[in-house]
Amino acid sequence: MPATNGLSDRQWRDLAAAAWKCRENAYIQGDTRVGAALLTGEGKIFTGCNAEHIFRCHDVHAEVNAITSMVAAGSRDLKAIIIAAECGHFTPCGGCLDWIFQFGGADCLVACQARPDGGIKVFTAGELMPEYPRY
Repeated sequence: MPATNGLSDRQWRDLAAAAWKCRENAYIQGDTRVGAALLTGEGKIFTGCNAEHIFRCHDVHAEVNAITSMVAAGSRDLKAIIIAAECGHFTPCGGCLDWIFQFGGADCLVACQARPDGGIKVFTAGELMPEYPRY
């Protein structure tokens, strides 16, 4: 894959590898393990996986887990995030996109990969939620 939206092939591969590795730690009640890895404007990488609660209303999605880890470490500038899950066509849910917009804005790069050796689909947050309120 050539450089995509400002990230090199190497950066996307490194983020994807980190997301798949973190995915192994997912704590699930259902069937889908999810991992996420993000890149800050400062070049730092943070990861997260889904942690599902027995009652499901308290589930923590991988994207939110990675973003709150970024915040806990003192960073606030989300540049790109990749989500790794063995699913067909998927993108972050609306709640996760809210978090992505809050720290990365409409131009934040959002990527999805369905297999560790599979293609990486890259969008901007704005493409995924074109009518999102701009404050």
